[in-house]
Amino acid sequence: MKSLFYSRFFILLPWVLIVIIMIDIDTKRTPVRSPVLGRPGGAQRHDRTRLPRANRSALPVIYAITPTYNRPVQKAELTRLANTFCQVPRFHWIVVEDSSVRTELVARFLSHSGMPYTHLNIFTPRRFKRTGMPRATEQRNTALSWLRSHRSRKDVGVVFFADDDNTYSLELFEEMRSTRGVSVWPVGLVSGRRYERPIVEKGKVVGWYTGWRPDRPFAIDMAGFAVNLQVVLGSPRAQFKRRGSQPGMQESDFLKQITKVGDLEPKANNCTRVSSLAYHCYRGNSFIRLKKVALTVTLFPLVKLSGMKHYLLI
Repeated sequence: MKSLFYSRFFILLPWVLIVIIMIDIDTKRTPVRSPVLGRPGGAQRHDRTRLPRANRSALPVIYAITPTYNRPVQKAELTRLANTFCQVPRFHWIVVEDSSVRTELVARFLSHSGMPYTHLNIFTPRRFKRTGMPRATEQRNTALSWLRSHRSRKDVGVVFFADDDNTYSLELFEEMRSTRGVSVWPVGLVSGRRYERPIVEKGKVVGWYTGWRPDRPFAIDMAGFAVNLQVVLGSPRAQFKRRGSQPGMQESDFLKQITKVGDLEPKANNCTRVSSLAYHCYRGNSFIRLKKVALTVTLFPLVKLSGMKHYLLI
């Protein structure tokens, strides 16, 4: 009996010692606490835009104007934008529906977005919805009218036209916030090219690298410029033209009313950074044809493109 007892004892002893050592090591670990939830085990979130509140309140407000309309991907596209915009400090989202009423879908979405917003609506007459005619003209002008009615010379800010079919990097908002007049930068996936950009020499815009009508006064995409709020307020008649405007000339027709090419402020390292800021991600077959592969392409961190065909950028 004694031999049986001792044999079992020596078999179990190593396992008991291992368990004791593991328990001792585990109790010496420092628990990781979540800065958001304040309890052990929570994942820590790195917020690149988090600033001391005193510094944040001094930042110019970015007013992003987003026209939108009812379609199957509307909420998905707005969600993509919201996931970016909610990380930007001092940000005000102006969403204008192409509708005779403010829809419940967009109203509920914005109420849960967690950011300052203004929800507007105006219906585009059917005669202006024909193929080839400028889009979202009434919506952008309605947003500009709201700014002129609700903001004053005391307010400091930047106005940016953020269409809901585009994708933006957080770095873009850091670049545009210092806009004094009208600032410009490159835009990816537009005009049948991988990118288009202003051509800059000695800090001045002298031309345009674009795949469509380089003779335009401002050969730039709607996602490629921002305007100081005081420029908008100081030019009460400046608006996007419906009558007399040719297809693709909305940007030029608007910018001609408020600035000159020589006064543009190049951002993104004199417009030489041709990636990671803004992408025109509209659907259709007008993308530059790239090598097709079975991959999902992420063009920059934090934001994942939705609804695009799978292409590898090479």
